[in-house]
Amino acid sequence: MRMPDGFLWGGATAANQCEGAYDADGRGLSNIDVLPYGPDRLKVARGEMKMLECDDQHYYPSHQAIDMYHHYKEDIALMAGMGFKCYRLSISWTRILPNGDDDTPNAAGVAFYRSLFEECHKYGIEPLVTICHFDAPIALIKKYGGWRDRRMVDAFLKYCRVLFDNYGGLVKYWLTFNEINMLINKPFSGAGIVFEPGENREQVKYQAAHHELIASALAVRLAHEKMPGCQVGCMLAGGEYYPRTCTPADVHEGLERDRDNYFFTDVQSRGAYPVWAKKRLERAGVVLDTLPGDDEILAAGTVDFISFSYYSSRCITVDEELAKDRANVNATFKAVSNPYLKASEWGWPIDPLGLRITMNVMYDRYQKPLFIVENGLGAVDTVEPDGSIHDSYRIGYMREHIKAMRDAVNLDGIPVMGYTCWGPIDLVSASTGEMKKRYGMIYVDKNNDGTGTLARSKKDSYYWYKKVIETNGEDLD
Repeated sequence: MRMPDGFLWGGATAANQCEGAYDADGRGLSNIDVLPYGPDRLKVARGEMKMLECDDQHYYPSHQAIDMYHHYKEDIALMAGMGFKCYRLSISWTRILPNGDDDTPNAAGVAFYRSLFEECHKYGIEPLVTICHFDAPIALIKKYGGWRDRRMVDAFLKYCRVLFDNYGGLVKYWLTFNEINMLINKPFSGAGIVFEPGENREQVKYQAAHHELIASALAVRLAHEKMPGCQVGCMLAGGEYYPRTCTPADVHEGLERDRDNYFFTDVQSRGAYPVWAKKRLERAGVVLDTLPGDDEILAAGTVDFISFSYYSSRCITVDEELAKDRANVNATFKAVSNPYLKASEWGWPIDPLGLRITMNVMYDRYQKPLFIVENGLGAVDTVEPDGSIHDSYRIGYMREHIKAMRDAVNLDGIPVMGYTCWGPIDLVSASTGEMKKRYGMIYVDKNNDGTGTLARSKKDSYYWYKKVIETNGEDLD
């Protein structure tokens, strides 16, 4: 079996995990720039520890990352060597507008991405651009408190206008927010939110969610006005919740947790809040501050396609004893271990069939084309004395997930636009800030402590993925 003609094979990265050059050429400070490596990382990401400046007690891995800012031509050439049809990347908001809402864009930042997109097109690679990938300007967090404030919508649209005016002829595919549902689990990463003592956290999170949903809808409408023929998608962290047992209470808990994830996409795809969400917010004492016309904005700004990341499924139970067997799923999701699945070195369940299940659930729910924009395995790689890297475990993971995707397309009839693995090149892990947790098919000589030459080299998976793309998904051996 093959994938349909025109299928967009490629890979995905995020600016804050690969670009580095955090203060180069006029770039302003962003929320992920103050996310440290080590035990404080999760507390900062969750908005539980205030850190709006860098200090000398912490190491900040995003500051250099893999320095793609200075290596992008080399890196894109390496991706082209695998035969990429598509490269999903994000734009750093503060590289374009250093303070987030500047009246004049940063010329160096605008020029950088123009050059990057032109480099992609030189090799026939279609850019897929995430406008906001865990990216909130520190200046706006200080000014407004992040997305808890409605004024962030105007700042975001100002940023979008710069992008659409400058890159409309170079970028056809856009995503508004990366893993928008992660706002609930990591409010500082997802929305620049630092909680104040005693405030209703649910109120703050869902108010911020409303602002992001309004911003997304307005951005979709603006993109369609400025760039006729473009396509704009949403993006969520996908993966179904399985009930740990067949007790109805576990089945219901799985339904509720799935709703947590789909809440955002329901609004972005359908153009309105689902009935259950309104009731849930009511029970939590959340009263959204809205403006007249918000319902119309959401209805008019629905997305063209649904994109998502998939790394694993999740398992849930209400049984207190079973719940003690916690699974480390991205250190954020409430989940228990699934006894039927093996796990990665970082404790993430490996569930290829879960991808097919997720694809079917999503298409049944939305009836819009899907785009798998993240899928991959974080693992420790060993460089042999001759420089080779034999990552058969990564090949095995990707092979089985691509098979599952292929079955969803060819056996279930699910329309899928493309597959961009996470990531084509080693980069900083978003969850842990590590470099040793490697995802790439291109190795980067960089260590957790920041040391390393930044030299690039090809792993075995590089040559395997090249063959997969050449055969349009037919040859997975």
